[in-house]
Amino acid sequence: MPTSHRTPGSPIHDLASHLRRLPPSCGPVRLIGVDGHAGSGKTTFAGQLAAALGGAPVLHLDDIATHEELFAWTERLLRQVVEPLRRGETARYTPYDWIARGFGPAHELPPAPVILLEGVGAGRRAVRPFLARLLWMELPHDEAWARGQRRDGEAQSEFWAGWVRAERQHFTKDPSRPFADLLVRQCSEGYEVLPGPVATPEPDHFITHGDGPSAVC
Repeated sequence: MPTSHRTPGSPIHDLASHLRRLPPSCGPVRLIGVDGHAGSGKTTFAGQLAAALGGAPVLHLDDIATHEELFAWTERLLRQVVEPLRRGETARYTPYDWIARGFGPAHELPPAPVILLEGVGAGRRAVRPFLARLLWMELPHDEAWARGQRRDGEAQSEFWAGWVRAERQHFTKDPSRPFADLLVRQCSEGYEVLPGPVATPEPDHFITHGDGPSAVC
């Protein structure tokens, strides 16, 4: 039965507790995908969830993608990150610098108990087998893109035009939302977490929701 949470931030802490109890999915790691349209609030949510997890590492897919490979980064992610973590080893990846248009020094990513993989395409077909859970930021693409463009300003309008076309093509060929375990919606204060399209009942399964306009999710 749905339960209402009125303490600010409690849904994220409930979610963090739930994720900690999952079996590992990628070697010793519980790899959690946070996907959604550009501008849907993935980075902010992942940061808050990481804090609730006690400082869990967050790998941003913006560090894996490039101008030329907005979505053609699967092999690099698997080789630099997923395969080492599967072996229980420290992953080493080279973050892309979007200003200098080149890869920077290697970063290390030890196999922590929980690692968040955040970015558009985190739930793609090739990555899903290694995810303990896939979370989808539930915001329609038109609202998300409009918010992202307001955030980045007019100077990035040309980039956004190309991005929107590329994202449409990506999700047409390789959708993530139909495979999400949980849907995350941003409220006026906090978040609401709902079962996703592939969710299955679990003994400790939780649903958070508000009871009205003034409820804190």
